[in-house]
Amino acid sequence: MLQRHLRAACAAAAAAGALLVAGLSGSASAQPSAFPAPPTAAETLRTDAAPPALLGALQRDLGLDRGQAERRLANEAEAGATAGRLGSALGTDFAGAWVRGAESDTLTVATTDPADVPAIRAHGARAVVVEHSLAALDAAKARVDRAAAHRATADAPVWYVDVPTNTLVVEAIRPDAARSLLAAAHVDASLTRIVKSAERPRPLYDLRGGDAYYIGSGSRCSIGFPVTRGTQQGFATAGHCGRAGSTTTGSNRVAQGTFQASVFPGNDMAWVATNSNWTATPYVTGSSVQVAGSTQAPVGSSVCRSGSTTGWHCGTVQQLNTSVTYQEGTVSGVTRTSVCAEPGDSGGSFISGSQAQGVTSGGSGNCTSGGTTYFQPVNPILQSYGLTLKTTGTGPEDPEDPGEPGGTWAAGTVYQAGDTVTYGGASYRCLQGHQAQAGWEPPNAPALWQRL
Repeated sequence: MLQRHLRAACAAAAAAGALLVAGLSGSASAQPSAFPAPPTAAETLRTDAAPPALLGALQRDLGLDRGQAERRLANEAEAGATAGRLGSALGTDFAGAWVRGAESDTLTVATTDPADVPAIRAHGARAVVVEHSLAALDAAKARVDRAAAHRATADAPVWYVDVPTNTLVVEAIRPDAARSLLAAAHVDASLTRIVKSAERPRPLYDLRGGDAYYIGSGSRCSIGFPVTRGTQQGFATAGHCGRAGSTTTGSNRVAQGTFQASVFPGNDMAWVATNSNWTATPYVTGSSVQVAGSTQAPVGSSVCRSGSTTGWHCGTVQQLNTSVTYQEGTVSGVTRTSVCAEPGDSGGSFISGSQAQGVTSGGSGNCTSGGTTYFQPVNPILQSYGLTLKTTGTGPEDPEDPGEPGGTWAAGTVYQAGDTVTYGGASYRCLQGHQAQAGWEPPNAPALWQRL
């Protein structure tokens, strides 16, 4: 079974052509063909659309020059596609993937089976053999999530699967609080690592005047991403910013909209429907950043945040699927980053290249001394509320003929890695989580879909 999947993955990699950096190159060179080469991952995800403001923040915060910043975004797009193909091929052996290096030119893929190493290397990735699969670590984290719902976790406020160390990490002010939580979850100690930390995360809203948008009589948050729901326009933001029915005004104090739905704690998601004076655009608030999609970035990727208090700041994705305890309760499924943020930045945009990642939830520290920030991924918000991300709508410039229309694939649907669809009489497996859009039909987006 594994060999059959690997042959399919290798074929997909070869069809996609050579990647941008030799360290991430596919196992076979593109061959001359009567058909145009399918778009690369970087072309599909429009890494070339990153504007000067975002590139400048990457250079400042990650110590890069402009060329390195541009190459890093392109390499991260290619690495995500390669990791998706290998994750599909390795099945239950897969133990996660991450990128490293100033230009993210090293992709590491972990497996529990040494027999998988040649196939990983054939895709240009570094192979690591580990003890625990990603599925096993995710299952252990889910047990901790369930145990945390019935006990106080203020002294052990953060836990996540850390794929580079192949462990379930619990960050704790008091290590005995972490041990107690793990014991209550019945998690084997061999799966875990306790890290002593003084971090006490909090939601990042405040009661000061400023830009972005205001809730009710004065509290302030930041717009996440403009969205539509049918003909209704609005934006996604953090759930802790307001409850369903709360009214909002814009940074100009003009009536703006109403919270339609909100979840916090548990998750940290909400959306606001705006009145006819406000128009959803494919831009990050206060900048020229154009949003081209919502493909999830892998661990180690660069990610930038725009907020109404501190503007643009960048860092890297440290862990996916993190749980964090604020004073109000525990929020699960957020992404942990090294990006700084401050009160008032809540709800603001997290973006990797031109791909929307999520909305700012909370964190610790500040943008003077540095800190950790968590974001609520945007795809679950879109899926939960039936929203469509406002994008530039630019797919491949010259897509191949997708064949006869029809099948289960549908624009506007949020797909997770591993989902299968049919399109044009063929079956495809999703490689990276994203919201589908015109131009990203499976035959046109080999970075996102693998033909079965």
